[in-house]
Amino acid sequence: MEKDEKVEYWIEISEYDLKTATAMLKTKRFLYVAFMCHQAIEKILKGHYVFIHSKTNPFTHNLTFLAKESGAYDLFSEEQKNFIDLLEPLNIEARYPTYKEKLIQALNKKESKKILSQTKDLHRWRKEKLLKK
Repeated sequence: MEKDEKVEYWIEISEYDLKTATAMLKTKRFLYVAFMCHQAIEKILKGHYVFIHSKTNPFTHNLTFLAKESGAYDLFSEEQKNFIDLLEPLNIEARYPTYKEKLIQALNKKESKKILSQTKDLHRWRKEKLLKK
């Protein structure tokens, strides 16, 4: 697979995750809204990594690490950096029962809508950079 195809792959699956997050919001599955938002940002950052380095992305779920390794972190505003810090624990830990219960209590419709909106903004911004080439 060529570099452009790999970048396009990451863009496409990150968009799929955004659509899934939107569907989860409609069904009030707020934990999974947050989880899919994490996934969408993780995948767009992996696409950015491939775009910059022309090689396979690191096998990690750590958003800050991916952002720094791809060079995107230095382009982030403080608000965007804070946002990926908020998303960070919403991935793997969300799958474990005790942590999952705490997250379910913290996530409601208002918070989930906010997370989804911020995810869409960050995703759109990175996608535009990748498509400008």
